[in-house]
Amino acid sequence: DFYSLLSKLLGEREDVVHVYKHKPTEKAESDLVAEIANVVQKKDLAREITNHDERDSTNLVRDRIQSEHGEESWENEHTGDFHIEEAVEWPGLDLKLGQVSGLALDAENNLVIFHRGDHVWDENSFDNTFVYQQRGLGPIEQNTILVLHPSNAKLLHSLGKSLFYLPHGLSIDKNGNYWVTDVALHQVFKLGPDEKEPILTLGVALQPGSDKNHFCQPTDVAVDPNTGSIYVSDGYCNSRIIQFSPNGLYVMQWGEEASLGRAKPGQFHIPHSLALIPDFSQLCVADRENGRIQCFRLETGEFIREIKHKSFGRELFAVSYVPGLLFAVNGMPYPGEAEPVQGFVMNFSTGEIIDTFIPLRKSFEMPHDVVASEDRTVFVGDVHARAVWKFASTEKMEHRSVKKAGIEVQEIKESETIVEGRLKNNPESTDPVKKQEKQHLVQQHTSTGVSFVLITTLLIIPVVVLLAILLFIRWRKTTVYGGDGEHKLDSSSGRILGRLRGTGSGGLNLGNFFASHKSYSRKGFDRVSTEGSDQEKDEDEGTDSEEECSASPPPPAPSSS
Repeated sequence: DFYSLLSKLLGEREDVVHVYKHKPTEKAESDLVAEIANVVQKKDLAREITNHDERDSTNLVRDRIQSEHGEESWENEHTGDFHIEEAVEWPGLDLKLGQVSGLALDAENNLVIFHRGDHVWDENSFDNTFVYQQRGLGPIEQNTILVLHPSNAKLLHSLGKSLFYLPHGLSIDKNGNYWVTDVALHQVFKLGPDEKEPILTLGVALQPGSDKNHFCQPTDVAVDPNTGSIYVSDGYCNSRIIQFSPNGLYVMQWGEEASLGRAKPGQFHIPHSLALIPDFSQLCVADRENGRIQCFRLETGEFIREIKHKSFGRELFAVSYVPGLLFAVNGMPYPGEAEPVQGFVMNFSTGEIIDTFIPLRKSFEMPHDVVASEDRTVFVGDVHARAVWKFASTEKMEHRSVKKAGIEVQEIKESETIVEGRLKNNPESTDPVKKQEKQHLVQQHTSTGVSFVLITTLLIIPVVVLLAILLFIRWRKTTVYGGDGEHKLDSSSGRILGRLRGTGSGGLNLGNFFASHKSYSRKGFDRVSTEGSDQEKDEDEGTDSEEECSASPPPPAPSSS
């Protein structure tokens, strides 16, 4: 059964299964599982990716790091077809914030914002040696770390008053400690959730440098949840990643300034944001001015791969990771360039772009940081707009809208989508829905029966009239005429003729003839010729309408995913 399942998963690669079946010792089971995951994932991506630039794919180093089966299964299940859209009901966009530089999510998925209060970073902030020039302003007097409820943006907690000059990067370790960087102080801080003073400080205040004890405008910090090791991206005027022990002791560093032309692996032009991937023992860096993501091994700093797409443009500001997915935001395009500022969702294993997203309210100006949760809720902080957007995942409906004469027609390809749409529009139980459909069906049969009787009646009436006329003509031919030219009628014939002629007219009156029968209504006779067809048409139209509303959707087409 196990090898049969592998055959179904591998599809065109059944030969691999046969090899393993006859020689199972040639490859470990974990490697086989990874191979299966890779094949299935490639099949999924063939459907998911439609706008990927093939020229950029050659720039992607596709070195896969095999992992435990659970992680691969998560990717196969959760990197399917979906879309990220702004949660327009989220009130956090209207918060009064300073320049938003960093975002993070705590253990309860509460949103944590690191902002600059009434301080700004502008052309007057530093001299040409990167020394901060506005120390006279003093530290920021507002709380710079805000903890918000992710659903209603209610302020739950705040701290960081009178500690920082120009906040930048933010992360939270597994114990709930806040790790932040300050580009004016050239330092990295560890703060407890309820502490007013830092627990640990790295770097020398207000002194830029490039040795083991100094930073130069450090941009971000990340902590390995497995080992407690600290990783700092340093920074605007250094081009390196530094590793420290959990106690803050220097361990190693890697990276160098990018050379002219195309940047090489391990070279940086502002390593701006960090995403730690503990499941794969990797650290991914948003290499901002090189417009790419570089991933390295945590233990050695060895380069693993580069992720670069044309749609990134020249700048890539931030990167965030959840199992199976990478999220990123880019910068504004340079003059003459077309790539828009937007957010990206990527498959972690391949680097392929799955989706892009932009806000509906306001617009991105300089999205500076991005953070995502495993339920695909995404927050983006903008340093120029001084705002935070919330985005949420919505399943993509495979349909297209056709607008004609002001009417929007949606051609739904997935029958489940139709059913879900009905349930959303009528959130009652399914029993009333079934009952209503049965009622429509009964009405349909009733309407069909009435139409049949009406048509039959309309066909019989002319036949009866025709027969009456023929009888009358035949009777006239057999009538005996008198010498003076007048009709000679016996008493019985006179009575019949009198009925046909009527009492006040000398002509033929079929209405009076049929009016003598108890089952006939004169009113009905008058309306048959003028209203019968319209009534039939209305009833037929009503039947069609009810049929369209109550018809059950066709069964869904089989999916290859």
